[in-house]
Amino acid sequence: MKKKLLYSILIVLLAGITGGAIYINTLLPIITGYAAKNLASAVFISHRNQADVEALDLNFSIIKYTSNKVDTINKKVTSRFLWGKSTAVCRDGFGCTIVHGDDEEALRRIVFPVNANAVYNQDANPWPMGNMMPDVKSNVDDLPGLQAIADKLIEKDAYNGHAFAFVVLHKGIPVVEKYRREFNEKTLFLSWSMAKSFTNTLAGIMVKEGKLDVNKPADIPEWQNDERKKITINNLLQMKSGLEWNEDYGSGSDVNLMLHRESDFAAYVAGKSLEFAPGTDWYYSSGSTNIVSYLIRKKINSDDAYYRLAKEQLFNRLGMPDAVFEVDASGTLVGSSYIYATARDYARYAMLYLQDGVFNGVRILPEGWVKYTTTPVSGSDGAYGSSFWLNQNKEFSAAPASMYYCKGHDGQRIFILPDEQLAVVILGYSPKPDNVMDFNRLLGDVIAAVD
Repeated sequence: MKKKLLYSILIVLLAGITGGAIYINTLLPIITGYAAKNLASAVFISHRNQADVEALDLNFSIIKYTSNKVDTINKKVTSRFLWGKSTAVCRDGFGCTIVHGDDEEALRRIVFPVNANAVYNQDANPWPMGNMMPDVKSNVDDLPGLQAIADKLIEKDAYNGHAFAFVVLHKGIPVVEKYRREFNEKTLFLSWSMAKSFTNTLAGIMVKEGKLDVNKPADIPEWQNDERKKITINNLLQMKSGLEWNEDYGSGSDVNLMLHRESDFAAYVAGKSLEFAPGTDWYYSSGSTNIVSYLIRKKINSDDAYYRLAKEQLFNRLGMPDAVFEVDASGTLVGSSYIYATARDYARYAMLYLQDGVFNGVRILPEGWVKYTTTPVSGSDGAYGSSFWLNQNKEFSAAPASMYYCKGHDGQRIFILPDEQLAVVILGYSPKPDNVMDFNRLLGDVIAAVD
């Protein structure tokens, strides 16, 4: 009897150990992939110090226990945890990408289009195309008060967040900007999900050129034999695709699996089945945006022209030539998550929407696109438009209902207030829940100082 009991206990223990090992094995690509990708981009794109990144950006959950090796010669990072390992390589123009399998050499053979970069010097040109700033003294009612807000936010964490950078734009001019000690106006900051709004912009540029109709069904071959064939690009931009999706950022959520385990993000999403009829239910999905990015690539049908679209038709025309739009291992722009740009660049981007799709006197977006972007989606309770968040539900009571904004993980925000001719850019890192920053109080203080 004792032998049988011991045998049963051993079986249970073995089963538990095996099950635990299997579960951990599914998490390892996410743990090591997150560390490798984000450390690589921070070091080779943002030019940050490895120790600083590990102490702040990677200092949470199991991620903080990874062992990371930075190879400055080959511009890559390898991260390890237990028996897991991930490597991210960085390539000029493309940013940093997680290597899957043995395709590092294949990735390195693909080069960014020659001469796609802007040839002008930002420091030698006036704002908004350059960094030569105009006088701001007469542009704000209480400039000292606004500067005091910036000082409290950055130096004292007065609004409960750990902000890296802060820029306030009023009537088209940056009236105050402030950076934490490790950063400056040249630092490229990660957008996280603010990139979704940029994908909206690329779609708008394609619409203006007559190359895209957002109301037509998405051209995905594997969808043509079932109800998914009814999904339109508009459904994807507005988060109403109906595709099964888990965005809760839990260990095995779809968004984590897509970003850290998959080579082709759009293909992963395209393989999802329908949970709701297209166009009926609103729910947030990073996967939907990456499908849009893939569809733009497919419509252009030339990778050289596809990469030039973001670089030449958007970044260079907005005076942000150093911005980087990263790609997945298949070469598609990661429209959901991965743009690196300066705080001033994000303010420039806000100007494009404050000026109804016109920048520096040139129309970039089609007429009516900003209105389309800021029209509430049914089912969102006034909180969402087309790849932009809205304040029509008055989530931020201190700000007008007409405000809309780009929202990224860890507290990245671009608030756009058209009635006040105002934009507020906040970039940083929050190891606590995403709402740790008291954005409402901050917006209220900024509005009071400006008006």
